[in-house]
Amino acid sequence: MARCYSRSSSATFLLPSSFKHEERISGRMLVLGRRYTTLIFRSYPSFHSRKQFEFKFSNGYPLNAVSLPDGLIGNSSTEEPFENRVEDGSVLLLEPGKAKSTLSITVVGASGDLARKKIFPALFALFYEDCLPEHFTIFGYGRSKMSDEELRNKISKTLTGRIDKRENCSDKMDQFLQRCFYYSGLYDSEENFSELDKKLKQKEGGRLPNRLFYLSIPPNIFVDVVRCASRCASSANGWTRVIVEKPFGRDSESSRELTRCFKQYVTEDQIFRIDHYLGKELVENLSVLRFSNLVFEPLWSRNYIRNVQLIFSEDFGTEGRGGYFDNYGIIRDIMQNHLLQILALFAMETPVSLHAEDIRNEKVKVLRSMRPLQIDDLIIGQYKGHLSGGKSYLGYTDDPTVPNDSLTPTFAAAALFVDNARWDGVPFLMKAGKALHNKGAEIRVQFRHVPGNLYKRNFGTDLDKATNELVIRVQPDEGIYLRINNKVPGLGMRLDRSDLNLLYKARYPKEIPDAYERLLLDAIEGECRLFIRSDEVDAAWALFTPLLNELEERKIAPELYPYGSSGPVGARNLAAKYNVRWGDLSDEDS
Repeated sequence: MARCYSRSSSATFLLPSSFKHEERISGRMLVLGRRYTTLIFRSYPSFHSRKQFEFKFSNGYPLNAVSLPDGLIGNSSTEEPFENRVEDGSVLLLEPGKAKSTLSITVVGASGDLARKKIFPALFALFYEDCLPEHFTIFGYGRSKMSDEELRNKISKTLTGRIDKRENCSDKMDQFLQRCFYYSGLYDSEENFSELDKKLKQKEGGRLPNRLFYLSIPPNIFVDVVRCASRCASSANGWTRVIVEKPFGRDSESSRELTRCFKQYVTEDQIFRIDHYLGKELVENLSVLRFSNLVFEPLWSRNYIRNVQLIFSEDFGTEGRGGYFDNYGIIRDIMQNHLLQILALFAMETPVSLHAEDIRNEKVKVLRSMRPLQIDDLIIGQYKGHLSGGKSYLGYTDDPTVPNDSLTPTFAAAALFVDNARWDGVPFLMKAGKALHNKGAEIRVQFRHVPGNLYKRNFGTDLDKATNELVIRVQPDEGIYLRINNKVPGLGMRLDRSDLNLLYKARYPKEIPDAYERLLLDAIEGECRLFIRSDEVDAAWALFTPLLNELEERKIAPELYPYGSSGPVGARNLAAKYNVRWGDLSDEDS
């Protein structure tokens, strides 16, 4: 994750005036983990932390890494004004002391639940931790009529989040809210975005403007907003970036069309496709666990791993969101993005470096190596009404926003395979569902049996209970535990399965930042390692689209399961087909 910072600089960067062509000019300076085009070097930036120590990106590289031209390192800064040429040939003269940048964040769809519950609280947490620049402004943009004060009152109710009991929280909240403003406009109106641009410039006060647009809106209006922002509200001299929430289309065709439309107005480097699961602490730790621990790296292959399970469960139903969910279903909503992204991170080869493109290249290779999904390797389900503990729970089709004859799955389990030398024959089992008996997300790695195990008689006929298992619990109660076989103290030889447990809340008492905090900060710094590239999206949809089309064309009915249960029986049968037991269910059975 990109850490907190502040900058003081008398330098001006040579940055493009066009939103579409940001970063098309070549340059030699690497600033904040991202290649920027640079000025004629007459003055050099001085980066320093507001907390007086070095901060680093999520890829481990320092924020203040600067590559200067040979022979110029250590030269003192001049106080002369200098030229800042932009792509169209025009020249901007900036005097020292006036080249400080400012950050303008526009949350498009500011009146929605995502903005209120996640985006604004994440921005406040970054502000509280001194992780935002000294000069920043936040604008909410939406169709709802609202004043600045009404926006502040609306977001203040959910703003404090994880730091509500921290020191000076109330004072910091007041300071933050004074930086928040609202502008009401249509999503497809260039005139309204031009007015927004004027308001942004007023707040930017002549500083070098950098602008971030967060699209917290339905996907059918993504392109309209990007078009209007690029033409009427992009930064003339700084960078402009767009964060796009999933879903990135419904299938391969719609996803490619969405990307094609985006690229009429922005470049790939400006698009930050967000999957908040990639910002979760335990997903971030996945590559660290594997690549920096000798005890795991040699075991990470078909030679030692019997199967890998990616499990996502929610203990509630659609509850009023049925209209949105029914258009996508659990496969599109969870499996095609969250779980598949985790699979790619888990299974990828060692990247050349921790740079974003090297990591994303390896993820794409995994996705392109995956065997086409077959209908026989998929189980779908839909929860039905259930009476438990004297309380009645509605079924999926009982939701008034869902059609009575809907076949949309609320549960899915699938067996996937990566056809390469490392993972040949290893089943990757995915399972995701709503209205289940518990809530959580975890990765389970079940290892092979010990050849010629001397103690196999002590385990009886069920040798599966003698295998080691690594569990990475993404949420809740984040933790990592390794299940081993151990002798129970005593005179006899009785064996037991024990857990070597790293529970995060016990080991690290400081609260874990929300995934949106990490991802927002990375987007501000231009660090795109945790965001999804267009060819990743293409490869993911290429895997699932044929299967989704077959489900819909054949109108395959989902297996019903009671609200609050462990899901359809077919999921157990699918695992048994590959001689596997679901780890989360085995824990309950033992």
